[in-house]
Amino acid sequence: MPRLALLQSRAFATKEEALEKHIELIRQASENGAQIVVTQELFLTPYFCTVEDPALFDLADPLPCPASDRLGDLARELGVVIVSSWFEHRGPGLYHNTAIVHDADGQQLGIYRKSHIPQDPAFEEKFYFTPGDTGWPVWETRFGPLGVLVCWDQWYPEAARLMALGGAQILLYPTAIGWLPEEKEALGEAQHCAWETVQRGHAVANGCYLAAVNRVGTEGDSEFWGRSFVVNPYGQLVAKATTDQEEILYHDLDFSAVEDFRRIWPFFRDRRIDAYGDITSRWRS
Repeated sequence: MPRLALLQSRAFATKEEALEKHIELIRQASENGAQIVVTQELFLTPYFCTVEDPALFDLADPLPCPASDRLGDLARELGVVIVSSWFEHRGPGLYHNTAIVHDADGQQLGIYRKSHIPQDPAFEEKFYFTPGDTGWPVWETRFGPLGVLVCWDQWYPEAARLMALGGAQILLYPTAIGWLPEEKEALGEAQHCAWETVQRGHAVANGCYLAAVNRVGTEGDSEFWGRSFVVNPYGQLVAKATTDQEEILYHDLDFSAVEDFRRIWPFFRDRRIDAYGDITSRWRS
């Protein structure tokens, strides 16, 4: 029964400070029995997408890089799976929001590039990120099969379904989401409810675990709401973090529950795969 750890953290002044702090957190999580450890979205930097500024592209790293290699070495040393979220410089003028999965032997199993890119006030991501082209990979790690999606991907049932069909028994979502001050009083709790509810639905519809790890603190106009969580295949909240505190959220995953749920609720059996061709259309008229 592998133990999951979600690292809910604030932003740091420099990438170097952020890396050292997260290495400390990963060590702490491992000491407390964690075998799968997940960072928040863009864990090395503040959430820089609040503005459009070409100078901020300098925050990106080619992958792999010395910092990601350090996480691979740490994964091997501790015998843990590490899922981390990066600002990737892929080529001249080409950047992605990218997750890396290191297995417990330190091997980089692969990357996932964020597929759905939002554009909203204080979330100016289309300026920085090219939509991902990695497809929907699932990795068979030492501690179980997992899929990684990133933040805005959370709202798309198609992405969750494709990773579940690839064999994922837990979906992991590194995240940076929060409130804007002009919206919080009127819409804040409704926005949070929608975010949490749609993901709980993904867990139910696919009969798998799901975990989202968010950041905390205020950056620019964005107040990140924390509340990282884990749900089981029934969509029940089995672990939830605070709104404003840095913390490590733990949960022991019983992957046998995935098979048990799918036997009782055979959604994969009853899918009408012959009838869904229109799903690839932009709109049905």
